[in-house]
Amino acid sequence: MTTKKIQKAGFSKLSASVALYAAAITGVLLVPVFYWLAELSLLLTIELVLLIMVVNATVVYTISYHLHHPRVEILERIYKNIARKKFEKYDEITTKHGDELSLLIKRSVRASNMVEKEFQRLNKIENYRKEFIGDISHELKTPIFAIQGFIETLIDGAIHDDEVNEEFLRKAMRNVNRLTYLTKDLMEISRLETGELKSEIRPLHLRGLILEVTESLQYKSQKEEVEVIVEKFDRNLQVRVDRNQIRQVFINLIENGIKYNKPGGSVTIGITKTSQEPDKVTVFVRDTGIGIDPKDIPRVTERFFRVDKSRSRDKGGTGLGLSIVKHIIEAHGETLWIESNDQGTTFFFTLTLTNQLLA
Repeated sequence: MTTKKIQKAGFSKLSASVALYAAAITGVLLVPVFYWLAELSLLLTIELVLLIMVVNATVVYTISYHLHHPRVEILERIYKNIARKKFEKYDEITTKHGDELSLLIKRSVRASNMVEKEFQRLNKIENYRKEFIGDISHELKTPIFAIQGFIETLIDGAIHDDEVNEEFLRKAMRNVNRLTYLTKDLMEISRLETGELKSEIRPLHLRGLILEVTESLQYKSQKEEVEVIVEKFDRNLQVRVDRNQIRQVFINLIENGIKYNKPGGSVTIGITKTSQEPDKVTVFVRDTGIGIDPKDIPRVTERFFRVDKSRSRDKGGTGLGLSIVKHIIEAHGETLWIESNDQGTTFFFTLTLTNQLLA
């Protein structure tokens, strides 16, 4: 009978080994008792010892089988599932005996859960890699093909046509700039997602930073005929942030509000405080654009996601700005959320106040 057939028949090699050892020890101890102390004949001694050994082995095997075999089967099931990458919930398993075997089962269940989480993490990374490569290929293809088309047209003779040569060169340069911005944003988001970009958290006067960003974007806002408004709040208010990263958050959000606004519209930046979180301040960036469809709100911070793809490309967007915002806010341990309707969109995020203000 093969090992697999014996196991299917319900035979336990572990219990059999324990029973044989117990019977052998019993036999060794009983022979001198019956033969010398009880002064029985050698034949009778052997018969009695063998009988007791059989009974002892049967009792020990039965007890050991009921104690060990079900738990050995549980262990075998756990490790078979791990080998097959088939993971189950083992909530029904109870380890009431409290011995080494029960401890091994607990550790095996824990190991199975850890292996399952690791497989999920690796699958997530693999899916992310495939999706990321696909997104990058798609995003790079558009400006590269455009540049190729303009250059080929110029080479074919358009370079001597004063009516179109400068226009084609300007369009090619616009796509080169888009490639530059895209590469820069890709490097930024890659460093954020891998944790390579560390945050240097320090106290910062929030109002001064916001005014600095709005001043740097003044030309763009005037060009798009969009007013940028900073609401009044305490200029001494300080938050604990990485200055460069939070500056990037404000640049991306305000620039986004300017790009996708309407002529004569506005972008408003301000703060609110709540009694529920006295150690935090909520910052908002509100625009008067066309808004975002409710079904798209959960996806607007995904890499390369655009609500209006053609309009985004015309405006020079890379599709990574809001994703960078999300990663920076999460790296600070803060929360980002979005509200939108047909009157415009508001981005909210929390920042932690310094201890100086809390006191």
